[in-house]
Amino acid sequence: MKHNGAAAKTDPDLQLGLIGDNIAASRAPVLHRLAGEQSGLTVIYDRLVPPAMELTFAEVFAKCAQGGFHGINVTYPYKERVVAYVTVEDPLVRAIGAVNTVVFETTGPKGYNTDYSGFVTAYRRERGDVAPGVCCMIGAGGVGRAVAFGLLALGAEEIRLVDMDVGRADALAADLRSALPSTKVTTGTDTAIAVVGAQGVLNCTPVGMDGLAGTPVPREALRGAEWAFDAVYTPVNTQFLSDSRAEGLQLISGYELFFYQGVDAWARFAGKPLDEDRLRADLARG
Repeated sequence: MKHNGAAAKTDPDLQLGLIGDNIAASRAPVLHRLAGEQSGLTVIYDRLVPPAMELTFAEVFAKCAQGGFHGINVTYPYKERVVAYVTVEDPLVRAIGAVNTVVFETTGPKGYNTDYSGFVTAYRRERGDVAPGVCCMIGAGGVGRAVAFGLLALGAEEIRLVDMDVGRADALAADLRSALPSTKVTTGTDTAIAVVGAQGVLNCTPVGMDGLAGTPVPREALRGAEWAFDAVYTPVNTQFLSDSRAEGLQLISGYELFFYQGVDAWARFAGKPLDEDRLRADLARG
């Protein structure tokens, strides 16, 4: 409820949130509050961790849907699970099979994938029109699905999917082949084999994030590659990116994906334009 006159306004213009595990370091609340400031909107953005709340994902989602939330972001490990709870109108997002942005509309919750658009924008910002080439992507989960379809859109010559869950990798491979049969797609469980001869190496697993240290790719396996992408952005400088930098690879950090998926999510939440340079500078200060 909004109050008029001299009474204080107690409710925000937008109530937003993020559902995910291990998100204490997420910068999403800051990004969306700063985006709101640009438009003169008061934004409350909550971190919602189902295990910490002793609730299931379905219960947390229902609380958001019924509790005045205008929208939510969804992150690991719920991006594929949330698809069952939303209407996805975009056939591309249906093909991706993962959602990271939900808007609660009067007709029901609508699902979007700004990881896909955010990755494509981040890639083009760093590499322009250079094609991705042969790509080895580790991780075929929610963000991996979005990034893989982004690689298709960017004209990747070949996509090698690596995941310990063979069925998950095979399912993604089948969806990619269906979307663009001319692109070669293979699957496997051994990164050291799949990375040989690849121009691009992409980490789409949570390995390297705060609380889950390490790297999915040994440094020596990166030699000869041209570029690397890490979906992890907390911390920004992961071991994987540090090793890639030391081997002379061009880097696309998870921070760039975070930034651009956030910009695209804000457009869904608020429909307001953003001064991206200002937002980037405000985030750096904050």
